[in-house]
Amino acid sequence: MNAIELLKAQHTKVTKALDKMHEHGARAGEIDTIANELVAHMVIEEHIFYPHIRELMKDMINESFEEHAVARFELARLLQSSGAETKTRALVLKELLEHHIEEEEEEMFPKVEKAIDASELETLGERMQLAFDTAVAKGFAAFIPSRAGGQTRRPVARDGVHAH
Repeated sequence: MNAIELLKAQHTKVTKALDKMHEHGARAGEIDTIANELVAHMVIEEHIFYPHIRELMKDMINESFEEHAVARFELARLLQSSGAETKTRALVLKELLEHHIEEEEEEMFPKVEKAIDASELETLGERMQLAFDTAVAKGFAAFIPSRAGGQTRRPVARDGVHAH
């Protein structure tokens, strides 16, 4: 799967999951699953995709990093929530992500598809999928503050993917 298709599929999956959580609440483990996948998605964008396309749209990449920081903050709040608070925080995170996703899918991705050939996007997508799977296996705790007191559970590596 090429890099753009991979990211779009992940966008759809996480926004649908957050929408469901907002509407119906979350069962045990669902928030952690969403957190693992959302954080893994941000990791592959920040450490593989964005560096690869940085020169095409530097300002937009800088903005994307800032949006990810806000999303991590809201995700940490969601992870600390319960009951009706969970539904509200899921909605807030979903709305933040929808703005970010809209910019990527309507502005960034078309420029990338024009500037980078299909075979390069395929290779990039394969690399991103492997890194995504690794980050999901490590879990969100390797990359964002813990549920208790805002302290990280373990050190966060600069490249994110290699946190131990």
